[in-house]
Amino acid sequence: MMTEPSQAESALRAAPESKLLPGMAIISLWMLLEACVGGYAVYSGYFTAQNRYGVLGLATILLGCGLGLLQRRRWGWALTLAMAVFSLCFACFAMMRLHLAQFFVMAFVNGVFFLYLIRPEVRARLR
Repeated sequence: MMTEPSQAESALRAAPESKLLPGMAIISLWMLLEACVGGYAVYSGYFTAQNRYGVLGLATILLGCGLGLLQRRRWGWALTLAMAVFSLCFACFAMMRLHLAQFFVMAFVNGVFFLYLIRPEVRARLR
């Protein structure tokens, strides 16, 4: 005889889908950390007046990326994916054109973030 699953069993099966993956949390904290570093650099006067507004704009976008991904919003995922690709392209430009080897780490990290974010398990957890 087949019985209907109780509400507790169905909630238990649906619970893993509603949780934030550890990789998503790490990526969102990385984006929030980049936003804080950019904001602090602007606040401490590291950039000139012309560059200050661009860095503040990027820091605001990074803040939105981190918060949107923490809330598992689809727009936060898309924004984070776009910023990972943008940062990857900038790091490759800095390595190839400006000959700054330290950007290899940034390119590698953003490449890993991109590959992680496009996984079906990550997209299944978004609202």
